[in-house]
Amino acid sequence: MATLEFAPALQRHAAAPSITAPAPSLQALLAAAFEKQPALRTYVLDEQGCVRKHVAVFLNGRLLHDRKHLDVPLAVDDRIYIAQALSGG
Repeated sequence: MATLEFAPALQRHAAAPSITAPAPSLQALLAAAFEKQPALRTYVLDEQGCVRKHVAVFLNGRLLHDRKHLDVPLAVDDRIYIAQALSGG
């Protein structure tokens, strides 16, 4: 089962416990997390269902650059980490 974890900074805005669930894709795993904690959706996704500009999604330690297509296939032991992206100079 894939594991989804949220950075502590996001947990200040909404309860965001880790979730481990059988999910064929990142989109399905996010849907499972949002079902348990609906408030997380607005912090992670925008109105079009894309990852927000200031949110970073990592799959097994690698940044996912595509914010629109979340149907990324997941393997049983994949780990997803969602954090606020840093910006500025």
